Amino acid sequence: MAHLKSAIKRMRTSREANARNRARKSTMKTFEKKFRAAVAAGDAAGAAELLKATVSQFDKAAKLGVIHANKAANKKSQLDKLMNTLQK
Repeated sequence: MAHLKSAIKRMRTSREANARNRARKSTMKTFEKKFRAAVAAGDAAGAAELLKATVSQFDKAAKLGVIHANKAANKKSQLDKLMNTLQK
């Protein structure tokens, strides 16, 4: 256990940030699952709406440093490709 006041505070803030980041990642994954389910069901209109929300979640996570910007770009590209298969 840390003894210095600054170390104690650092541990506390680190735990809080970790909890926030886990929540953001979970939300991001949930949106992606909903989008993939809509695509699997063939719901083009619903998938389009979910794609917009999912891309927004990825961008927000990248901006806040939860995930790397390149990972967000790769995921968005994957989802766009998936959406394009639905529209053909």
